[in-house]
Amino acid sequence: MMNVSKTMSKLTQLGTQQTGAIFGFLAAWASTAAYAVNDLPGGPAVRQLNLHSAVTKIAEDQLWLHWYLMIVCIAIFVAVFGVMFYSILKHRKSVGHKAANFHESTAVEIAWTIVPFVIVIVIAMVLPATKLLVAQKDTTSADLTIKATGYQWKWGYDYLTGDGEGISFFSNLYSPRSRAVDSITAQSDSYRLEVDNPVVVPVNKKIRMVLAANDAIHSWHIPALGVKQDAIPGFVRDTWFNAQKIGTYRGLCSIEACGAGRACVLIVVNVVSDGDYRIWVEGKKKDMAASAGVASKFQTVGALTQRGGKS
Repeated sequence: MMNVSKTMSKLTQLGTQQTGAIFGFLAAWASTAAYAVNDLPGGPAVRQLNLHSAVTKIAEDQLWLHWYLMIVCIAIFVAVFGVMFYSILKHRKSVGHKAANFHESTAVEIAWTIVPFVIVIVIAMVLPATKLLVAQKDTTSADLTIKATGYQWKWGYDYLTGDGEGISFFSNLYSPRSRAVDSITAQSDSYRLEVDNPVVVPVNKKIRMVLAANDAIHSWHIPALGVKQDAIPGFVRDTWFNAQKIGTYRGLCSIEACGAGRACVLIVVNVVSDGDYRIWVEGKKKDMAASAGVASKFQTVGALTQRGGKS
């Protein structure tokens, strides 16, 4: 009788432990569900498997080429392994086949040299890979030229030509770095992806980006725009994009060499209409003029001397 009681007691304890584990799992799931995020306009998306939705012609061509070459690679994989497994199955020892005894085969050597060479040539010449590569480097006839300089840990932007020439600003992580890196309380879906001064460009205009770096190698990368160009200290590189859809598009420095704060080197580009862009340019120039006036008023030697004498 005592053995039955002990057994029932152990079963009860086991059931209690299992119930506690189940409730613990549900509580953990509920706590993580509270921080669930949604798709961001312009990417990224939740459970995203494909590349970002393209908003430039270059990005569309990249997406098409990506999937076409993926299909080609899968076809080659199936063909090679199909032949290999067929040979293993049909020429196995158990059905009476004997292994051939030869040292080398000139025909095989020629075949596995020529066939891959032909595949590469077809991909490069027949498919638009080469055309796409050349198009990515064609920065001529730009409507607007912007210089982006990579710093640790921010970007500096200078509008060099076009409407907005003379505008200059730094683009920093909007949230304090400690909150962005350490906090687990998300205030919005994009609060770790925001900057205080995003790049603003007009829609359907060719934008040339001149890339430079102040300290380490950085990379100006926005998948939706089909743009990725390294910024190397001592070198000036350039790339371009022409966004065909109004919206906000996000990117990140994709070079691990720039250091531990790479996650804070964010890129945000706001593509707006021509009218909204002119309004932004006027407002930005007024803000810069006001800041320059305040700086010249309080930072000149004469002003500081005069203020010191009155105090």
